[in-house]
This record gives sequence, C-alpha cells and structure tokens, in this order.
Amino acid sequence: MIKLNVGIAKEEKIMSTKWENTDFEVFQIDGLEYRMQALIEKVRPKFESFGTSYASFFSAKTGDEFFPHVAKHARRSVNPPKDSWVAFAPYKRGYKARPHFQIGLWGTHVFIIVAVIYEAPDKVAIAERLLKKVTVFKNLPQDFIISGDHMSPEATPLHKTNKEELKNLLIRLRDVKKGEFLVGRHLAKEDAIKMSGDQFETYAEETFEALLPIYNLMVNKK
Repeated sequence: MIKLNVGIAKEEKIMSTKWENTDFEVFQIDGLEYRMQALIEKVRPKFESFGTSYASFFSAKTGDEFFPHVAKHARRSVNPPKDSWVAFAPYKRGYKARPHFQIGLWGTHVFIIVAVIYEAPDKVAIAERLLKKVTVFKNLPQDFIISGDHMSPEATPLHKTNKEELKNLLIRLRDVKKGEFLVGRHLAKEDAIKMSGDQFETYAEETFEALLPIYNLMVNKK
C-alpha cells in the first residue's frame, strides 16, 4: 500500500493496478468491435481504479476538485483505437479544453503526462507562461519526455533536448493552431509488467508530483 501525506486514501484503492502483457496486446486485436470489447473488459477497469484514486490525489494537491475522464472512444465507427487513457481535470464535463493529467497505454508503453492539446482555447497564454519560466523544466527528472503531438506514441527524451528546442516546441504551441505540448514519462511495456501494482502507483505518484509545478504554471496558479 502506498503511503502518502495527502492524496490516495487507503480505503479508496479499489483493485490491483498491475499491468500485464495482455493489456498491451489489446492494441493488436483486429476490428473496432473486438478491440473495444477487450479494452472495456481488460483495461478500462484499471483506468477506472486510477480515476478514483488520482482524482482524490489531485484534489488534495491542488485544492481544486478534480474529475476522472476514462476514454470511451465513442465517436469511432471504423478504425479501432491505437491507445487509451484516463484523464484528470478540475472540470466535470470534459478535459480537452484545459491542461490535464493522463495515465494511458500505447501498445509499446504506458504514458504518464500533463498535456495541453489543440482544443485548449487559452493555449497562447499557457505557452507564454511556460516560455517565461522555461527554466522550470530543469527541475524535472532526466528520464522525462516531451512531445508536440498527443496522437503519436513518439516523444523526445528531455535530456536530449536543449533549451532552444524546448522553446521552439512551446512557440509552436502558441503560434500553430494544431500545436500541442505534452510532458511526462513513458514506461516501456517490458518494465511496466515487471512492476507490482503498488510499485506502479508509486512511480505514477512521483511523476505527477514532479509535473505539478508545470501544471500550476499552465493554469496560472500561484
């Protein structure tokens, strides 16, 4: 059981959140109907468990009430999803229009991130705040990643990114309609399945703790 000063209460932990190889294999299943059935039966219960735990965690850490949003992929009619996730934001009706946290899966890895995607109407102001405080990224662990596209599994290791490259990505967030910005961690499938549920939750909590100063800048929270 994870011991926290604030956040995930012992009684709120619903189920084991240990990742298994079959969770990642869901994305190899052909056909929308069959892949969605596997997602719903195999992966979604874990996202729902994270949703309960980490909504409380973020509420305690930020002082704002957070809500979980488990991906439903409801608009898909042909192409099966290539990834899935649970997002966390202080908005009950949705998360895409604001900075938000996510835990999710691609077929190759788990991602644990904070993100601003193109739907955010105030992303120009968000980018400006991050550009003014770009040195805050120096405080992140060296195994963190950044990305400018939430639809791609690819990302750039932060330790391989110089200050100008980071600034250029934030400028793109500001100036390009489809510009996005994601920062966090990728955990390879092979490493994720070796972790116990408690080990993964500790890993996720440490990641979110490191990301909170970035989120606070994004939302202009003092």
